[in-house]
Amino acid sequence: MSRVDANQPASNQTQPQVRVAGVSTDMAMSLSSSKVRVWHLQRKAIVYIRQSTPQQVLEHRESADRQYSLVHRAASLGWPQGGVEVVDEDQGRSGQTVEGRLGFQYLLAEIGLDHVGIIFGLEMSRLARSNKDWHQLLELCAIFRTLLADQDGLYDPTDYNDRLLLGLKGTMSEAELHILRSRMYQGLLNKARRGEVFNHPPAGYVKLPTGSFALDPDEQVQSVIRLLFDQFERQGTLNGLLHYLVRQGIRMPIRPHSGPNRGQLEWHRPNRVTLQNLLHHPIYAGYYRWGHRACDPRRKVGGRPGTGRTVRPPKECLVLLEGRCPAYISVERFWANQERLQANRAASLGAVRQGPSLLGGLLVCARCGRRLLVNYANAGRSLRYSCVRGAIDYGEPPCQSLSGQRLDALVSTQVLSALQPAALELHLAAAADVAQERQRLHQHWQQQLERARYETERAARQYQAVEPENRLVARELERRWEKALQEQGQLEEDYERFCRSQPASLSAAEQERIRLLARDIPQLWQADTTTAADRQRLVRFLIEQIEVGVQGETDQVEVTIRWAGGVVSRHTLARAVQRYEQLADYARLRARISELRAEGKSMACVAECLNQEGFHPPKRAARFTSAMVSGFLAKGGRSGPRPQALSAAGLLQKGEWLLTDLARQLGMPSATLHRWRKVGWVQARKLPVPGGHWALWADGAELKRLARLRRYSRKRRDKPIPAALTTPKARKKK
Repeated sequence: MSRVDANQPASNQTQPQVRVAGVSTDMAMSLSSSKVRVWHLQRKAIVYIRQSTPQQVLEHRESADRQYSLVHRAASLGWPQGGVEVVDEDQGRSGQTVEGRLGFQYLLAEIGLDHVGIIFGLEMSRLARSNKDWHQLLELCAIFRTLLADQDGLYDPTDYNDRLLLGLKGTMSEAELHILRSRMYQGLLNKARRGEVFNHPPAGYVKLPTGSFALDPDEQVQSVIRLLFDQFERQGTLNGLLHYLVRQGIRMPIRPHSGPNRGQLEWHRPNRVTLQNLLHHPIYAGYYRWGHRACDPRRKVGGRPGTGRTVRPPKECLVLLEGRCPAYISVERFWANQERLQANRAASLGAVRQGPSLLGGLLVCARCGRRLLVNYANAGRSLRYSCVRGAIDYGEPPCQSLSGQRLDALVSTQVLSALQPAALELHLAAAADVAQERQRLHQHWQQQLERARYETERAARQYQAVEPENRLVARELERRWEKALQEQGQLEEDYERFCRSQPASLSAAEQERIRLLARDIPQLWQADTTTAADRQRLVRFLIEQIEVGVQGETDQVEVTIRWAGGVVSRHTLARAVQRYEQLADYARLRARISELRAEGKSMACVAECLNQEGFHPPKRAARFTSAMVSGFLAKGGRSGPRPQALSAAGLLQKGEWLLTDLARQLGMPSATLHRWRKVGWVQARKLPVPGGHWALWADGAELKRLARLRRYSRKRRDKPIPAALTTPKARKKK
């Protein structure tokens, strides 16, 4: 629509001819109204024209004629022919909001520029049916002394009585719209409660002439839809289902709701949104659903009417009727799928995630009841479970944490023990499952081939039916026939390759291999072909939840496994800790080391005895070494007598320290200082005495540098340490 002046000729479609004699008596009485001032006539008059829907614009011509006739009323009030402007750009637009109404926005801009003396509308509801927009217009008209006129009279917004009347008219217009929409909505809701309102059919369904839904008559479509639900139960996650479809080359059957191919079967590649909508749709279980898309005003985007839509869960739909539509799955399977989809969300338990973690999502803190999070370090080689949700959400101190490898190993042992008695059943179930999946895939390929042969025969019949002389048509039909033959040949070659890789039935060797793997479950569990996702999925079939509770600051962890079926088992685990004092048997370890040293045993012999007696050091090491025993004794000040002959013989020069003495001086582990020696961060030399003692040189300046190096902390491991801290001071040669 465009704006036109009153002196321009009107067309038969947009501006019909109207006789001045058609003006009512009330309009004639308002011709001499005293509200029209000189400054009003010096500005232009705008006739605003709007009808709510395109259907009204095409069919309700009388309303359009009456609105265009307001041009003559403006002339009767004294406006010149060239001073009247018609704004009809909002034809087919609702007055509920100002969004998308360019004509109304232009009207507000012209009033704000003080270009408008009067606004004509057949009814005030034509201008706005929203009190917010209506009072904004009144406020602007009052500021710039713009008059308003409808079929009932002429109003001055600066006058109290006129403004009160205009406010009442705006309220009535908004209420009228609410009443009309409520009446139509209640009628639609009543029809939906009877299960008679059908919109677009989802994938796998078609709409009958009666308006109801039926299963798609195409056998391949039905087969693919059933395959989707079966594979979702097998894969367990939406992501696993999507990857399976892509890996097997299975496409989604779609019948477009609009466009040139409306209602025609098309095969599209699978995507996450389509699969998610399909799994959440209750129609596949035979339900009739209506009122599942609600509008959230907080999510609406200006200028986009379709935004703000939210999808309600099936149980929150306004209408949910069971057994009203043909079903692909049972009701029990549908609700089980909904529970699994809910459990797969990030905020829930039990979802199979990426990464080598076996128990991510299953662990619950026995102290606070929150879920333990998974942390990876060193490119995924280091795994740790931590209860830090309270710290993230509420700033609380961290609750507990433990190394993941030992806990995963404990649960793996328990799972394998539970599976061992069921080896025969696993063998039979695995063989039947593999055979059923292969049979279904072969059926899908055969249906594709059948469709390709039909398309080829159809193209051949079309080519043979054309007259040979009509080469303009024959050439195109010949090209289509050749293309169909090429597609059929390519599909047959792909099917032959698939048959070679996966025969329709299991061979004797494959059955024997499945039987051996089922009998040796630990080997299958540790096999390279078994992925972390496979192990996670198997654990979630057997275990519902695992509660973990670290006993204070010690290395003892109480593990409670809640198995599927209600059985509960409790276990104790020794976690990796940072300090010897955190070990539960620290006192016994200390006493045993003192006893062995008192017997005159060397550090290596003490370490070997501790390993044989079942003692374990903290952190990740599984066995004691002589260096660990030496560090343990040095940290407690019980290293034994110092080699006094070293200093007496003059082997230690000025500024030199024994490695353990310098470590005690700096307050750091001897192993860390030994590593500094290896990388060249400290000057050192080997003493020429038995026992392999190291002499480290550190004068006063070097002691300060080493202390600063000890206190330095890197925020990122890939960030290098400053060279001033790692470069030792040059030592003067004697």
